[in-house]
Amino acid sequence: MTAKLSVRINATLDQLQALQAQVAEFGTAEDWSPALVYQVELVIEELCVNIVSYGGDGTHSINVSIESAATEMTISIVDDGRAFDPFSEAPPPDLRSEVQDRPIGGLGVHFVKTMMDEAHYKRESDRNHVTLVKRHEA
Repeated sequence: MTAKLSVRINATLDQLQALQAQVAEFGTAEDWSPALVYQVELVIEELCVNIVSYGGDGTHSINVSIESAATEMTISIVDDGRAFDPFSEAPPPDLRSEVQDRPIGGLGVHFVKTMMDEAHYKRESDRNHVTLVKRHEA
């Protein structure tokens, strides 16, 4: 059986805390491990902060949905901001330099790609569609 969560927020930073709380509550109800809840919260936060920061003039919305089944979950993040593919357009992170020599930021998309089993982007009907898949044990 698949459980679903669907949340729509305004693309503003003050809306993210309520979104995170709903994701945590959903994950707990679905009996996810604390590590899995943390990973899902982190990737959603990272991608939504990017949407808020770079998506446009602040009048946009973000739709987040999660479908959780026994062996995997699918996370969908859709926004109506400016077109941006985080998986091909974001610059690669500097993982070789010493921490103090690296620029601030730039690791978020790397974390998303590392923590999720699949990460896809498409632009359709003037909206950005990010789909993430995370497989987990039943």
